[in-house]
Amino acid sequence: MTTLLTNARLIDPEAGTDTLGALLIEDGVIARIFDTPDGLPDKSPTLRRQDADGKCLAPGIVDLGVKIGEPGERHKESFRSAGLAAAAGGVTTIIARPDTHPAIDTPETLEFVTRRAAEASPVRIRHMAALTKGREGREMTEIGFLLDAGAIAFTDCDHVVTDTKVLSRALTYAKSLGALVMGHPQEPVLSKGAATTSGKFASLRGLPGVSPMAERIGFDRDMGMVEMTGVKYHFDQITTARALPPLERAKANGFDVTAGTSIHHLTLNEFDVGDYRTFFKVKPPLRSEDDRLATVGAVASGLIDIVSSMHTPQDEESKRLPYEDAASGAVALETFLPAAMRLYHAGHLTLPQLFRAMALNPANRLGLPQGRLAEGAPADLVLFDPDTPFVLDRFKLRSKSKNTPFDGQRMEGRVLATWVAGKQVFSTEA
Repeated sequence: MTTLLTNARLIDPEAGTDTLGALLIEDGVIARIFDTPDGLPDKSPTLRRQDADGKCLAPGIVDLGVKIGEPGERHKESFRSAGLAAAAGGVTTIIARPDTHPAIDTPETLEFVTRRAAEASPVRIRHMAALTKGREGREMTEIGFLLDAGAIAFTDCDHVVTDTKVLSRALTYAKSLGALVMGHPQEPVLSKGAATTSGKFASLRGLPGVSPMAERIGFDRDMGMVEMTGVKYHFDQITTARALPPLERAKANGFDVTAGTSIHHLTLNEFDVGDYRTFFKVKPPLRSEDDRLATVGAVASGLIDIVSSMHTPQDEESKRLPYEDAASGAVALETFLPAAMRLYHAGHLTLPQLFRAMALNPANRLGLPQGRLAEGAPADLVLFDPDTPFVLDRFKLRSKSKNTPFDGQRMEGRVLATWVAGKQVFSTEA
């Protein structure tokens, strides 16, 4: 059946526009975009018209850096639960991390999770593979075979490779194959055991902190390796003002580098930790308000290319501990879009700017056709109301784990419907 979505606010991140129009879905792709709200006259008996009622229609979110528990930690998150949460949050493509148990470091493991994801999830799931075996930083993985098996990028996630000879070999090999590598810019010795960002707040709370310079040092080390090898490189999370000038220089010098940040670091700061609230413990730790605003500005200017959820499910037992001992991470597939609306309502970012960072840029970086409102593009779409207020109840989240820092908070922005390849996979009316 052909579907015509009428009377929609079309959020186009490529053109940078927010206009009223209509969109035709046919055979799983965007067949036509109209600059009038009514679109086509109703002549076809197979045409299904759906009134968007003036709400926003945007490309589905391409979420780079999602942790899913399979294999090894299915009790925290399964492909099915992650897929349902993603669909409810407007995420149509998940780019899953390899920090599983065991790590996704062989073609056999990659083929297993790819098959499981296709069977269980209503949204698209693509997998990154580990850069080194077991993410232990001692021996690189079989990058060529993993590429053939479908790996979309390579990363050891927050296990920073400290042996620069091993890293240089892996990056050189990745360069020869045209593979994208994603790194975590943190100096691992300075960062070890840190629970907060160092400063007055950390001292008053008696918590071990890490200087923002750890991110800058990690960035500079990795950029040296990029300059030496010429590899395509993505920094997963830039969260401090100190790392922005060298990032700007790296791009100006023509290196093939991009950078991302998480929605939590754009909307929360170190004071949200309050009285040792462990749902606010993420990695890297929440930063100062000055760092947060600098990072928001970098997203607005395009210096930081990608915003992601960095969805990291943790069970109650690992969070209900003293702050220093609690596990890091927060679920965010369903809260990603409402949290992003805080930046929109505060006037920091427009909707096209947000979807450039949440959909278009990650798709472009990974070589995917998603992330755009264009004729011929996959009909991966999200219909949402940016203004609907609600109070978040973590127990209503579809993720198996409920560790969100937004529990009980007043938020704005409701996903109304989600389509993947033209098939509606979520609706508030269902």
